[in-house]
Amino acid sequence: MKEILTGIADLIFPPCCITCDNLLERHGPLPLCPSCLDGIRFIRSPLCPRCGIPFPVTEEEDHLCGDCLTTEKPYAVARAVGRYEETLLTAIHRFKYRGRIGIGGILGRVMADFAAEIWDMGVFEWIVPVPLHRKRLRERGFNQAGILARELSKRFDIPLDFTSLRRDVFTPPQVGLGREERSANVHGAFSAWHPERIAGRRILLVDDVYTTGSTLAECSRVLLRAKAESVAVLTLARAVHDHDLPSWPETTFPE
Repeated sequence: MKEILTGIADLIFPPCCITCDNLLERHGPLPLCPSCLDGIRFIRSPLCPRCGIPFPVTEEEDHLCGDCLTTEKPYAVARAVGRYEETLLTAIHRFKYRGRIGIGGILGRVMADFAAEIWDMGVFEWIVPVPLHRKRLRERGFNQAGILARELSKRFDIPLDFTSLRRDVFTPPQVGLGREERSANVHGAFSAWHPERIAGRRILLVDDVYTTGSTLAECSRVLLRAKAESVAVLTLARAVHDHDLPSWPETTFPE
């Protein structure tokens, strides 16, 4: 019966790839055409076991990157599903900047599949999305990190906390800023509104993209100052490049 109903639905609403809109010949685990699916570079070892940045395949083992050797990170560990390029970049932009909220649900389930592979999700007691300032939330109409986090919460039956971490300061967009400027831009922008809910908890902090990690580091510090036991970071994508900023023209899409 399910196959029959799916076939009828496909006749009325033919399935399309979420990134290029080409018609799909058949249903797969992800609504992506073969070309777009090939455009996802999933992040696997070798990588930095602290911040999760991948290394060239010529390096055989995981090891701390130079940044983690010289700079202490507030979070215990950070991981990302794939590189912020090609398919993932397009999917995130469609979701985040063009209001394709349905894509967010799909991407959240991709994150859940990835998380189940790399971690025992039972260790986390709260899932906390990186918050938007209320002005940005009114402009966009939704918090992309919240939609991704909701899929993780549903999959693993972990409480989702939207209120304990707040963004109090409306900061300029991070696009176009270097590493130090990004860090200064978000310094003091967040606060813990319900520290009693955070204290003693093992928290999974969720966002869409890890660029330099400045926002995620600042949120982690706030949670730890509120006495969280530990903070781990999970993002859908990771910007991987030779410099502090991506080489693609992000300025087309305001942060």
